[in-house]
Amino acid sequence: MAYFFSEPSHTFSEYLLVPGYSSSDCIPANVSLKTPVVKFRKGEDCPLTMNVPMVSAVMQAVSGEQMGIGLAKEGGIAFIFVSQPVEEQAEMVRRVKNYKAGFVTSDSNLRVEDTLADVLALKERSGHSTMAVTDDGTGTGRLLGLVASRDYRVSRMDPSTPVKDFMTPFDKLICAPEGVTLKEANDILWDRKLNALPVVSKDGRLVSFVFRKDYDSHKGNPLELLDSQKRYVVGAGINTRDYEERVPALVDAGVDVLVIDSSEG
Repeated sequence: MAYFFSEPSHTFSEYLLVPGYSSSDCIPANVSLKTPVVKFRKGEDCPLTMNVPMVSAVMQAVSGEQMGIGLAKEGGIAFIFVSQPVEEQAEMVRRVKNYKAGFVTSDSNLRVEDTLADVLALKERSGHSTMAVTDDGTGTGRLLGLVASRDYRVSRMDPSTPVKDFMTPFDKLICAPEGVTLKEANDILWDRKLNALPVVSKDGRLVSFVFRKDYDSHKGNPLELLDSQKRYVVGAGINTRDYEERVPALVDAGVDVLVIDSSEG
């Protein structure tokens, strides 16, 4: 049956869609892209969120340590691939976690009797140019001095030159006492124009380092995703075959979130 409409008819082009009101506060800088990563109860805060909704696949050709560092800088999370030995995967996670931090435990340490050849070998292994010289060669020993790249010239020095001959001795170092806040430490770095600030205990033992590059990195990447210790957040893949061995190693390395890679069984 046909219907006749007596009122005027309209076509689509006769209508103008008016957008909703946008105040002066509605600008891109005020938009939040925070995204939950894990499940959480209604009414509670999510324990892990990303600053931008970006993750990388758990694939060998995609998610290595460089992707972990790069994505965390932008506010996302990379998941280190599982198709490798447990120790190598855990080491990748550890390198991402150690790339940046507020207070960094020293993992590049020397003794006074070590030589320039030892310095160069340690730099090659760790990639660090600033090294602590302690009485026992550990990151918690009594601090005797520092070795930085400005302290030696490979082309002009014998590789057998002992560290004690070219290190910056303790009495010439600027240090912060144990208990200093990160803000106070960063202020010292800037006021004294330092690249690294050792934090020492009352008895002169090395506690940690604060690095200028970490402060600069945060200012240059305001959305970077950090854990409670100001380290980059990173995930890792696990499988159903050796997860009982893999999970503890990854947790010990500092991984923040785990995901099961179904392609690995």
